Amino acid sequence: MPRSTALKALCRLCPGLLAFALVLATTGCRNNLEVKPQGFVTDEALFATPENAKLGVNGCYNVLRFNQFNEGLFPILDIMADDYVKGSNPTDALSNIGLPYDRFQLNASTTNSQDWYAALYVGVRRTNSVIERVPSTPMDAPLRNRYLAEARFLRALFYLDLARAFGNVPFVTTVNAPPANRVRQASAIEIYNEIIKPDLDFARQNLPLRYTGDDLGRATSGAANGLLARAALFFKDWAVARDAAVAVINSNVYSLEPNFIDAFSVARQHGPESVFEIGATPQEDFFGQDLGGNQYGNVQGVRGSPNRGWGFNRPTYAFLKAFEPGDVRRRQSFINLGDTLDGIVITGDGGTPDVTIVNGDTTEIEVYNRKVWTPGNNVPTQWGHNRRYIRYADVLLMAAEAIVETGGDPAQAAGYINQVRARARGGNPAALPDVLPGDDLRQAVYRERRFELASESSRFYDLVRTGRTELMVPMGFVRGKHELQPIPQTEIDISGGHLKQNPQY
Repeated sequence: MPRSTALKALCRLCPGLLAFALVLATTGCRNNLEVKPQGFVTDEALFATPENAKLGVNGCYNVLRFNQFNEGLFPILDIMADDYVKGSNPTDALSNIGLPYDRFQLNASTTNSQDWYAALYVGVRRTNSVIERVPSTPMDAPLRNRYLAEARFLRALFYLDLARAFGNVPFVTTVNAPPANRVRQASAIEIYNEIIKPDLDFARQNLPLRYTGDDLGRATSGAANGLLARAALFFKDWAVARDAAVAVINSNVYSLEPNFIDAFSVARQHGPESVFEIGATPQEDFFGQDLGGNQYGNVQGVRGSPNRGWGFNRPTYAFLKAFEPGDVRRRQSFINLGDTLDGIVITGDGGTPDVTIVNGDTTEIEVYNRKVWTPGNNVPTQWGHNRRYIRYADVLLMAAEAIVETGGDPAQAAGYINQVRARARGGNPAALPDVLPGDDLRQAVYRERRFELASESSRFYDLVRTGRTELMVPMGFVRGKHELQPIPQTEIDISGGHLKQNPQY
C-alpha cells in the first residue's frame, strides 16, 4: 500500500482529530519488529502535500491526549489547591502524588513534574515543525494560514502551561534548536509577550468561527480568544484579557447549557458551551498504544464499584459544605456513594474510608468527580471523556474579572457573573441571588470561579495569580517557591548546568 494511502487508512480509524499522526519525525515509525527504512517518514515528506500537512497538524493535537500532558497524568493543579486532596485510598500514590503535591514536598526529581514538562516540549517540537514546514507546502493560502494558526494556537497552549508551571523555560521556536547548553532560558513574561500573545493573535485572525463534521474539535477563533483571555488574565494584561473574552461573547457562537451537568456529558460533546475540548474515544491505552482514548477521565473515575478508574482528585469536606444552599453544582459536580448514574449504583472503594476524621473534624468523604463520568460499564468507557478545556462559563467569568480590573462597567461585569449564577440555581428563584453592580465584584468573581470550575484544574492558578496563596500555607505551601514547579533536574544536567533552577529548589 502506498505510504499516503496507508496514512489515510490510519486516519479513518478515528474521525476528526482522532487521526493518529504517528509519522512525525519526532517519534519515527517503529514496533517490536525490525522495520525496514522505508517505514520512516521525514519532515520533508510529511509536509510535501496538503494532505500530509494536515496529518502533521493532527499530530500536534495528538499531544493533548498524552497521559503526561494532563499535568503529568494526575490532576496535580487541583490536588495542590486548598479545596482538594489526593483522593483514591489513603496509601495509593502517597509517595509520588500525595506528599509531593498535596503536601508540597516535590523536588527537581519528582517524576510527574518531569513527565509533564517533557510532554509539553513534545508539543512544542511538533508545532514548531508545522510552523516551519507548512509555509513551503503547495496549497491555497487560506488553508495554509489555517493550518499555521492551528499549530500556533497549540504552541501557545503548550507554552502557557510551561510558563505558568515552570516559570523560566527554554525559548524554542524552531525545529533545529540551539544546543542545551546554549538555549535561551526565558522568563514567563517573555514567553507570554514573545510567543503566546503573538501566536494567539495570529490564530484568532486566521481560524474560522466554527467547524462541522470530522473537523469538530479543531481550534477556532473563539478558542484562540478564550485561551488569550486565560493567558492575559494570568499575566495581568487586563485590557487584552477583557477584549479577548468579550470577543468570544460577542461572537454569538456560544451559550451556556441550560443544565449544568450537560456541559460535560458525552451526549453534549462539542455543544454550545464548549469553546475548546479535547476529543477522545472509549479505548484504553495498553502499553503505550494510542487508540484514541484519554486517561484524564480514567484517573479521576469512580474507584471500586463500578470499576471506572483510579479515584484521584477529591474535594475536601470543607469545600463541599461551602456551596451556597440550592446550588445545583454541588450535586452535579460530584458523585456520592449511593448515587445511581445511568442505572449504575455507586458503592465505591472498600479500601477507602467513607468518612475521614482528623482531630475530631471531618476532612473528606468518599466522593468522585462527576464531570468526567461517561456512560458504560467498564474501564475503557471512562477513557472516552472529552475534556472541556475552555468553557463558555469560564469565558464569562474571565470577562467579568477583566472588566473589574480595568475599571469598566460594573453592571456589565455583574451581568456576566449572574448568567453563570442563574444556571446554578437550577430553576429555583429563591437560590443564589444575583450579585449587584455595587457589590465587591472582584470577590464575587473569585467566589463564582471556585464553584463553577470545581475539579477543572483552575483553582491553583486562580489562587496564585490573585495573591491568595495563604489559603494553601497550612498544606505546606511556601511563598516564593511553590508558585512554580521545579525545572527537572534531568534537564539541568543535560544542559551542563546552563539551565537555572527555580528559587528554593
